[in-house]
Amino acid sequence: MTSDFETQLRAVSLRVTRPRLAVLAALRDHPHIDTDRVIALVRADQPTVSHQAVYDVLRALTDAGLVRRIQPAGATARYESRVGDNHHHVVCRSCGAIADVDCAVGHAPCLTASDDHGFVVDEAEVVYWGTCPDCATERTSPLIRQFGRK
Repeated sequence: MTSDFETQLRAVSLRVTRPRLAVLAALRDHPHIDTDRVIALVRADQPTVSHQAVYDVLRALTDAGLVRRIQPAGATARYESRVGDNHHHVVCRSCGAIADVDCAVGHAPCLTASDDHGFVVDEAEVVYWGTCPDCATERTSPLIRQFGRK
């Protein structure tokens, strides 16, 4: 997999460095993680990498289009390596878990701007909000224990 990362970096004219490879690996293995988690994962393998170096790598990878930065309203910025498609996200209101949602297929008027004001629109960002299965189970478990299943 490292050779895939090297190829990706070279394809966008970025030098291949250990911190860049480590960040790409962290994002591949842990999609939708925040900067602090990326730093922790990179430093677990490379303890001498500074916080600033990881911030710089994330910025370079995002600018080069190898990484996508997402920031749902009220949440910290997260990073993912799934790029090149216009997928969306579903976010748990309770725990903040994020999952990918492929674009709806077919006629989807909400993804076409009614007035683009002259902009050349190349992406639509949709965030679905709700409760993840784990949090939904936690919410209903006390009620089930108290009142039993119906």
